[in-house]
Amino acid sequence: MFRFLLFAFCTLSLAALPLQVSKKTLANGETTLLLLPKEKGVAYEKVCYKKECFEIFLTPSKQSYYALIPFSYYDKAGNKELVLRYKEESQEKKEPFFIKLHYGNYKKESIHVSSKKVNPKSPEVKKRTAREYKEAIALYNRVTPKLYIDKPFILPLESAITSDFGKARVYNGSLKGYHSGTDFRAPVGTPVLASNDGVVAYVGDRFYSGGTIIIDHGEGIYSCYFHMSKYDVEKGERVQRGEVIGLSGKSGRVTGPHLHFAMRVHGVQVNPLQFIELTNKELLKERD
Repeated sequence: MFRFLLFAFCTLSLAALPLQVSKKTLANGETTLLLLPKEKGVAYEKVCYKKECFEIFLTPSKQSYYALIPFSYYDKAGNKELVLRYKEESQEKKEPFFIKLHYGNYKKESIHVSSKKVNPKSPEVKKRTAREYKEAIALYNRVTPKLYIDKPFILPLESAITSDFGKARVYNGSLKGYHSGTDFRAPVGTPVLASNDGVVAYVGDRFYSGGTIIIDHGEGIYSCYFHMSKYDVEKGERVQRGEVIGLSGKSGRVTGPHLHFAMRVHGVQVNPLQFIELTNKELLKERD
């Protein structure tokens, strides 16, 4: 089911401070991983891209440090300069490095749904969608300073993929953005599993995503499950990888029943399958 990628770590020399980058070339909407060694007298602070800075954390093995760097679907292709900020013997230091971003080979798909779900005209609905969007962004930008996971991610269900991440979405003839996750075929009532350990950050109904569950995996990582018909968890509840969190459905803006699975990293929507492949291979390897 996965389109596995080969991740050859490239070691860069930054003023005698080695920095490992999982992918130096990637598509818009994808994530890269930085690994930093424990060095005496060195205190890592953040990795910055444009005006955004991403925190650096200990890896689950506690043997090194890591930072996840997500790139937006809307980021333009080109060489991207990132800056590692750290202290060495109490002196502030900055070391730049570069990532090459290219446009992903994303396709286009046309979808026909109720016009009320494409261009809602009701003032009440407009207020609702604006409120839900604001609340969602605030949630995704919240970084819990604790990682709940130490095992590889799993898929929320085993089923055929009906729509990939990144497809341009044309609703009723009008381009309305892109597909922000991966859709799995799922008849109404199919059990949906937590993709990893975490804390339920949101449970409820939204105008576009319908029945929604969001799990906070800690340190800026969130998994999202949309169009649900039933919830088996509550906000604030701890969940384990593989636990049934609810049942799939056809709520929200849909053409039929399915599960929309998405990932957010530091507030950025990313390709969930690429993210899982990356973290499973390089950050969450099973340990002896």
